[in-house]
Amino acid sequence: MRDPMFAKDVMNKEFHYLHPQQSIVEAINLFKTAAKIEGKKIFGMMVIDDDRLVGMLSMYDILIYIQPKHIGILGEIEDISPDPLYKNLVNRVKKVRVEDLMSTILVSAEPDTHLLVVMDIMIKKHVRRLPVVDKTRVVGVIYRSDLFYSLMGDILKDEQ
Repeated sequence: MRDPMFAKDVMNKEFHYLHPQQSIVEAINLFKTAAKIEGKKIFGMMVIDDDRLVGMLSMYDILIYIQPKHIGILGEIEDISPDPLYKNLVNRVKKVRVEDLMSTILVSAEPDTHLLVVMDIMIKKHVRRLPVVDKTRVVGVIYRSDLFYSLMGDILKDEQ
């Protein structure tokens, strides 16, 4: 068997994903469920509709949405309580769908993309997870940690 050199050699073929019509509350619950299944924190997921990649949603996207516009003044004005603001944000997020917050400027790799190209894409685009798409169908995902350990495994093997 040859060493992993291409996206298809390192990608996870089983992955968690969201649907654009799901609520953000459902998405958050899926993040938590996926984290339990995987035994690690899940920071984001692909958004797939009819096997096609249509977006990415991360915890960061949700935090940006709920961040109050004028949060900086809360520390400066002592007689304003953030509690009503917080309750308003919680109620507001319950009405939002995945498609409302997902990133739609997407980057992906093909199964035969060389791992050095995958690494370059992930570094330049600052992505933690890179969908692997064959024609239009999502066939896997490469996580930064999987890429790292695959590349470092080859380096370590050469040193032994």
